[in-house]
Amino acid sequence: MNADLDKIINDAVSEVLSKKSDTADFRTVKHISLALARKLIYKVEEKAAEMGVKAVVAVSDASARLIAVECMDDAYIASYDVAVNKTYTCASLKMSTKQLSTLAAPGASLYGIQFTNQGKIVIFGGGEVLKCGDTIVGAVGISGGSEEQDTALADYAKQVFENMI
Repeated sequence: MNADLDKIINDAVSEVLSKKSDTADFRTVKHISLALARKLIYKVEEKAAEMGVKAVVAVSDASARLIAVECMDDAYIASYDVAVNKTYTCASLKMSTKQLSTLAAPGASLYGIQFTNQGKIVIFGGGEVLKCGDTIVGAVGISGGSEEQDTALADYAKQVFENMI
């Protein structure tokens, strides 16, 4: 009986391993390491400095657990919570905070969502989902400048991340 079961299992494993998909994504990033988060934060801080923004940059995993947060010198104290909450918003709702801002506007389908989740939902730009292929692996949140500056930095972070993986 055990020999038959072993043969069935071996045959099934062989069949799975022999199949190849032309659409398979062979990139290996399934989560964001601390080293990768730090590299991303460093690049965003460089860009923020060029723009004259004193930012707080936060990176979380796909479950909105923080991996790293850095505060540039003289960044606003309040920017810490805002940046962290932007990662929470993006990871939990699987969209950028800029995209959510449209959906959360008065009269829109998600109006009032910012009052849920103990107030951790942010409905203005500066947060982006980080993906490997079609898989969400984390989020970045940036706060310290105007909404336009934070959004531009988050877009930049997303591009940098895609080029890093």
